[in-house]
Amino acid sequence: MKFATWNVNSIRQRERHVSAWLGRNQPDLLLLQEIKCEDASFPADAFAELGYRAEILGQKSYNGVAILSKQPIEITSRGLPGMEADPQARYLEARLDGLTVGNLYLPNGNSGGPEGYAYKLRWMQALSDRAQALLEAEEPCAFAGDYNVCPTDEDFAPGTLPAGDALLRPETRAAFRSILWQGFTDALRAVQPRGKAYTFWDYQAGAWRRDLGLRIDHALLSPSVAERLVSVVPDRDERDQPQPSDHVPVIVTLA
Repeated sequence: MKFATWNVNSIRQRERHVSAWLGRNQPDLLLLQEIKCEDASFPADAFAELGYRAEILGQKSYNGVAILSKQPIEITSRGLPGMEADPQARYLEARLDGLTVGNLYLPNGNSGGPEGYAYKLRWMQALSDRAQALLEAEEPCAFAGDYNVCPTDEDFAPGTLPAGDALLRPETRAAFRSILWQGFTDALRAVQPRGKAYTFWDYQAGAWRRDLGLRIDHALLSPSVAERLVSVVPDRDERDQPQPSDHVPVIVTLA
């Protein structure tokens, strides 16, 4: 089984990128974040022509997540449990072949002052609670998407972020680690324990050309899923396309 996560930074601007990428890579599931459109504006028909069904949780101009799948999937949650009153479209959960996959776009936390950061931490706590609930139910699961977290200093190029950035703050990293301590595996670090493996490069200051990136797109796997892990690959080539997203797909292959 192969699934991928990709913050496309507007699906209407990146529809051709996604279609071409699907044609080359043929994942079973593609988890999309920051689609920036309402459900009715999502180009589902274009992906249907490629053999992919679309499940969408959209929002006008901001946020939004979607799942493209080759096979029928069961949607188990539209919105993160515990954050039912959240007006932002950030979480879509599905089940396929006995695997529950949470597609997430975690809040950045740098805007909105103290309340904006508190919202990020509340969201991370709800995600941790959902992960724990699935573990206790003995459901194989994965949580993948744009976490807006650099878990360690190896996960961002020196000088790209200030020390007080919400992606780096100790509370942010502690919240991320709490999910790992429940028994989840950071898929990429399981196959590449050390070194750069960036998934995002800003559009400014020549970040791509200078390789000043961040690793903020992650896949966390429950123990039974981690045992099936074969490979994890950030598809860097996609960042070199004309008018790309600032994120690249991260491809996870399971036995």
